[in-house]
Amino acid sequence: MYINSNPYNIAQTMKMHDNCRHCGLKYKIEPNFFFGSMYVSYGLGVAACVVLFAITYAFVGLEIEVAFLVILIGLLLLMPPITRLARNIYINIFINYDRSMDKKPRT
Repeated sequence: MYINSNPYNIAQTMKMHDNCRHCGLKYKIEPNFFFGSMYVSYGLGVAACVVLFAITYAFVGLEIEVAFLVILIGLLLLMPPITRLARNIYINIFINYDRSMDKKPRT
């Protein structure tokens, strides 16, 4: 789906192919289609924060200030994969996956 498979290549994190190599699906269904993925990204970010807080504060027992610092650093490190995952989730909300298309040869 993405031109560069490494999400941490910040210059190319958001660059996508125009069409799927397997089935020819056009990824950009309409202009600014992926703006809606920001809502999915927000949910994933909140979930990551809750998990990081539970690990650092509840299980490890760090002080609250240190736990929030870990959350901040964790979110900064997880931002590129969360952004891509949110786009993948968002497009799958609107496009149904057809397994029969996987068996067709690439063109």
